Amino acid sequence: MATMTLKETQQGTMKKQLEDILLAISWRELANRYFEKSGSWLYHKLDGVDGNKKPTDFNTEERYQLKGALVDLADRIRRAADSIQ
Repeated sequence: MATMTLKETQQGTMKKQLEDILLAISWRELANRYFEKSGSWLYHKLDGVDGNKKPTDFNTEERYQLKGALVDLADRIRRAADSIQ
């Protein structure tokens, strides 16, 4: 299993940090599968603003969970690519 570490400083919103992959991932599916939450919950977290326009962010546990979800997804994509003959 991959070792996960998080940077201590946050640079902008999580959405900004993930901009390279934003359009390549179904965030709704990721929210359902790994967080058991709605897609809108995840979108609000990524934007840093909740549904009431109040600032929100991922807590430490959610950050580890998101990182783990992306690592797992990357592993699944790699296995699928490796299975192509």
